[in-house]
Amino acid sequence: MSGPVEIILIIGAVGYILARRLLGEPAEAKRMLLLPAVLAGVGLTDLAKVHQSPVSIGFLVGSTALSLVLGLLRGASIRVFDKDGIVYLRYTATTVVLWVINLAVRFGASVVLGVVDPTAEHAGSSGLMLTLGAGMLVEGLAVLSKAMRTSGRVVWAKGRDGAPPTMSSLLDGLQEKVQTRSQTSPPRRRGGLAALIEDVRNLDIRRPNDNGSAPYDGPRPNSGGSREGHDPHHRDR
Repeated sequence: MSGPVEIILIIGAVGYILARRLLGEPAEAKRMLLLPAVLAGVGLTDLAKVHQSPVSIGFLVGSTALSLVLGLLRGASIRVFDKDGIVYLRYTATTVVLWVINLAVRFGASVVLGVVDPTAEHAGSSGLMLTLGAGMLVEGLAVLSKAMRTSGRVVWAKGRDGAPPTMSSLLDGLQEKVQTRSQTSPPRRRGGLAALIEDVRNLDIRRPNDNGSAPYDGPRPNSGGSREGHDPHHRDR
């Protein structure tokens, strides 16, 4: 597959994904896991057909690592929610920005690689499918991790033409284990600044006396100096 055609197809595919997921759609495990894995596999096969120089290998490793990080951040930014007993996902503005950054950095790396090593320009364009597929796979794993903690079921594939969605006993079992573990595990104490603020709020702070001593919270004697009412053994005579 030639470089320009591959770039156009990738941009079109990403645009299609953005349009669908900005509107919201079921969190399909098949679409989030299997398709990115196939995309990465095809990209890896294309790379095996092209001679790789040390420079192109370095660019490929760096761009793939960056795509993995951005994919994880995208997964964390995606909103998951329960709708009619099914887990849905929806892209946010942050997700779109991270996608734009991912594409810009990846295409920019290909251009820089062509300038640094003109013989490796085609190798750089061949790595697009691998890096984007790997990033999408990490994104899907992050979304599924959040979806497992919701009250809705995670579907394997959405039903076509009004058919019910396809479920997976494996996904149901994993979701049950995740929810059981989260219910039985003790609550985690917040750390850092949140813990400090909580500790300060729980303190019983009182204003000290003018002489600097700690305030006395016990019973107060009468202002007239009489011990009546203070001594429990006092009797009227």
